[in-house]
Amino acid sequence: MNSHLPASLTLSFTGFSQRGGGTAQHGDGWGIAFFESDCDTPGRGLRHFVDKASAASSPMAQMLKGYPIKSHNVVAHVRKATIGRVALENCHPFVRELWGRYWVFAHNGDLKHYAPRLHSNFKPVGNTDSEQAFCWIMQELAKSHADVPSVAELTCTLRELVPKIARHGTFNFLLSNGQALWAHASTKLHYVLRAHPFHQVHLKDEDVTMNLAEFNSPEDRLAIVVTEPLTTDEDWVAMLPGQLMVFVDGRPAQCSCPQHQTQALRDIQRCVASSASTNSAATSQPVWSVIS
Repeated sequence: MNSHLPASLTLSFTGFSQRGGGTAQHGDGWGIAFFESDCDTPGRGLRHFVDKASAASSPMAQMLKGYPIKSHNVVAHVRKATIGRVALENCHPFVRELWGRYWVFAHNGDLKHYAPRLHSNFKPVGNTDSEQAFCWIMQELAKSHADVPSVAELTCTLRELVPKIARHGTFNFLLSNGQALWAHASTKLHYVLRAHPFHQVHLKDEDVTMNLAEFNSPEDRLAIVVTEPLTTDEDWVAMLPGQLMVFVDGRPAQCSCPQHQTQALRDIQRCVASSASTNSAATSQPVWSVIS
């Protein structure tokens, strides 16, 4: 989640945690990290919880469902072990420090024959491909910038780095430093934007309905990114394979990278082509939504 104002994740986490061994097979550990804040400024301090038990049965997850999380940026993960044993050190999200900020990373997918050279201060504690990829990203970001870069500069650098990892397999990931939320879709990611006027929503994984207008003010605005949509009655947008997005202040941010402008045009053309093909065959509703 990325939010304009400190927001609670109670509803989304309630549905999301059921996918950790309840409504889905991702029962090999879970974790959540959030930059806690009680003011309009994004927090720098981080609360980080991980558990090798399934999220659907974990007492810690049950506790967090009622914990008043207030954050501008939250990263949560439920794990299905493929590379690396079921152990606490292999639970996502992973955390590192760079330029005086915490960085949080969670990955969904497999990276085959991936063994990057790690020669700086970033070394994995566990034995997952995911943590190796995170350490390499941190290492290369540190090498690419002498000082703290802007979100736009970081996005441009990530656009150069991510394809070098993604060629090894499935690389859906979320990354945050408390200022922004980066999301990369290798195969499947969806996002939804929530803003005034807020409506009633129904969870997909639990029989829970909530009127968001009762819990949000007109100034609230947030983006939620997940593998599969969490609700049945919202306009979730499917990200394109290979697409990297950055969310700031509760909405997608534009990137000034020249290569991104070219890719964005290609993405729009692919969206239009896909929509036209599907609509002519089955429906008048668009397949994709393009955020300008």
